[in-house]
Amino acid sequence: MRDFRVVSRCYIAGELTRKGAPLNIGGSIYNPQDPIGKLLFNVPGMAAGFEADLIRARTREGMAVAKAKGKLRGRQPKLSRRQEADLVTLHRGGTHTTTEIADLFGVARSTVHRAIQRAAPAT
Repeated sequence: MRDFRVVSRCYIAGELTRKGAPLNIGGSIYNPQDPIGKLLFNVPGMAAGFEADLIRARTREGMAVAKAKGKLRGRQPKLSRRQEADLVTLHRGGTHTTTEIADLFGVARSTVHRAIQRAAPAT
């Protein structure tokens, strides 16, 4: 599968070439049909792609360092284990709907459903 960014850059450069848009750099006008014009049309896109790849690599490296130090824990749960146990107890009691339980704990109904699923015995 081809990288979308590469396809996008080629598409944009192709469209500009097809429409005959000249490239003006420092007062010099380059024709996108000749070899130098083609090169100069594609260099900015390649530089932008390179920069994006560098940012992604640095981000992955930083996340790996944070994970090694135990600082990368992911999203924190909305409810503590005690709150989740109380929520399941209320649900099993049958006196409250999931909407009422969600309002009581200040969470979405989907959070209530997931807590109930986690508490259900594995079959």
